[in-house]
Amino acid sequence: MRFFVLTLFPDMVRDGLHTSIIGRAIQAGHLSLEAVNIRDFSANKHQKVDDYPYGGGAGMLMQAQPVYDAFQSVTERIGRRPRCIYLTPQGKTFHQKMAKELAMEEELIFLCGHYEGIDERVLEEIVTDYVSIGDYVLTGGELPAMVMIDAISRMVPGVLSNEESGSTESFEDCLLEYPQYSRPEEWMGKKVPQILLSGHHKNIEAWRREQSKMRTKERRPDLWGQYLLEHPKE
Repeated sequence: MRFFVLTLFPDMVRDGLHTSIIGRAIQAGHLSLEAVNIRDFSANKHQKVDDYPYGGGAGMLMQAQPVYDAFQSVTERIGRRPRCIYLTPQGKTFHQKMAKELAMEEELIFLCGHYEGIDERVLEEIVTDYVSIGDYVLTGGELPAMVMIDAISRMVPGVLSNEESGSTESFEDCLLEYPQYSRPEEWMGKKVPQILLSGHHKNIEAWRREQSKMRTKERRPDLWGQYLLEHPKE
């Protein structure tokens, strides 16, 4: 899978994603990541890409042409226009099902805004998806893009060393992940639940499922409500 990030801060994106699991997946060829510097497409000798918004208001606005030219530089090389995701608080909230859906794509372009945003005309021209990672405002789209790329990459075959780990984590089937334990069997007076030591895999699976339900009901009643809608008999 190929990720392209249109950004004013390419080093931030590269440094943040070339480590740990995602970094190893890039090295192994399961993923590729290219941070495209929008400033490289400025017609201004000082690489200026922002200007005052029409109608007044605080702050500066990223201009349309450099953003469009950066986008075109990617589409011309790959020979098509893939989905282009603009990271914005005005978008749909990102979630695990969206990560799974986006992981089916061969390429994705992420557009990172800055200042007071981006000229609406270029958004209308190139953006296919408006996505938010939460109801708060950040200084730019780089961190949201990195969050999405991390979550999406985990769904790509070969990225996780244990294929099962991607299917048993939180948010699968609208449930949070069950509690987990490692050695020693007792720590600070707290013991590992006896059922996990039994070796009875069917009973362990049933216990974990029940723990997931209890944890979701307690910590995320919104998810629990969604789970009950999808499983009305429970």
